[in-house]
Amino acid sequence: MFQQMRKKERELSRPEAEELLANGMYGVLSMNAGDDYGYGVPLSYVFQDNSIYLHCALEGKKLTYLRRNNKVSFCVVGEAEPLPDKYSMKYKSVIVFGRAIEVNNQEEKVKILIDLVKKSYTEPEHIKKGKEVAANFVDKTVVIRIDIDHLTGKANR
Repeated sequence: MFQQMRKKERELSRPEAEELLANGMYGVLSMNAGDDYGYGVPLSYVFQDNSIYLHCALEGKKLTYLRRNNKVSFCVVGEAEPLPDKYSMKYKSVIVFGRAIEVNNQEEKVKILIDLVKKSYTEPEHIKKGKEVAANFVDKTVVIRIDIDHLTGKANR
């Protein structure tokens, strides 16, 4: 079902790809919009336990598309640097294919929302305030878990 990478020498190992996912700040979630177009949206995320977690509002395009078809891809670019003398690019990227599932467990939702805060902020006062915000917005937020079916990473070093 998933095509093999053509340039094997650029393929990242599973641990390298997971490291890129763990350290990346933003990714693009791509979905089937159902009208002959794809729909991609950049999002912050956390990678834990072989899953990608994201959050969104209680309604909107993203949820409409995910509820209709939960098969998605998620792409993270870890670095990209032009190599002018080679007319090429130095890069690292990962693409995940999986199924998006809404998290309904309140404790898990709060944990993920706090983990999203901790990923972006390191100062104790921001983390403390982020925990309060997460607890107050858990009922106004949808947390999505992407269970990974296939993962591939690529780099031109």
